[in-house]
Amino acid sequence: MTEHENFSSGAEARHTVPSHTWHPGEEARQDALLRYLGAVEAVSARHPGARRQPAPAPASRPEAEGTAARPPEPPAEPEGPLVRDVMEVPAASMRDDLVYRDIARLLAREHIGAIPVVDAEDRVIGVVSESDLLAKVAFEASGHRPGRIGRLRERRMHDKARGETAADLMTSPAITVLPGATVAEAAWLAALSRLKRLPVTDHDGRLVGVVHRNALLRALVRDDAAIREEAEARIHAVCSPADRAGVEVKVRDGVVELTGRMPRAAMLRLVAEVEGIDDVVEVDNHLTPV
Repeated sequence: MTEHENFSSGAEARHTVPSHTWHPGEEARQDALLRYLGAVEAVSARHPGARRQPAPAPASRPEAEGTAARPPEPPAEPEGPLVRDVMEVPAASMRDDLVYRDIARLLAREHIGAIPVVDAEDRVIGVVSESDLLAKVAFEASGHRPGRIGRLRERRMHDKARGETAADLMTSPAITVLPGATVAEAAWLAALSRLKRLPVTDHDGRLVGVVHRNALLRALVRDDAAIREEAEARIHAVCSPADRAGVEVKVRDGVVELTGRMPRAAMLRLVAEVEGIDDVVEVDNHLTPV
């Protein structure tokens, strides 16, 4: 084997070997992540453009004589849980004049990787992350200075790294979410922005909380007990008492296992119903037709 072939073979092997040691919970973690991504993908399909805005109210007009005025239509119910149901309150924040060493201490004390920057009225004006602090230290340690014709992005990073306060180091404007947004919309925004934490603000931009990606995951992806409960409800809805008497349901990591005996037509209908349940990864059908 030539030296080039040796190198290519080694590179291919490195790509196939995991970069960290496998542990018993890894498979469940990866499965949860895939289910989360599937939920976000579903949200993206429903919201291909910008965040939905409420439809304008129709202009009032006089009713025909002799007819009663109809009350306005109630607002549509939101789809699923809301950000306010899963956000953390209160949320840690910092003022824009905090120096970077104190920012590092605050991040370490709160055990978080990013923190919103607020003004005197608690309006979110930016976010400082560990990455911003690391970039500052790296630029200072390298001693590199961009030349006059250096790339614009490099010059901006250099100028930012020279800063000493949150106002200098923060990423602005901050990506935020309203407490009345659905968890699904917030998950879509977090995935699109590659953020683990989103500041939650009111309509005036004031900080009211923070929502973590893990909280969105737990709210979006139901646990196995909830999936089993809905599967059993579907069985009661579509099967006769005689057919459902011998059916057993087990759920593990979103995979529904059906065992028992029932007529073929009822079996096909039941499998289709269970496959349509949100967060079901797969239906393992061990039903025997009679």
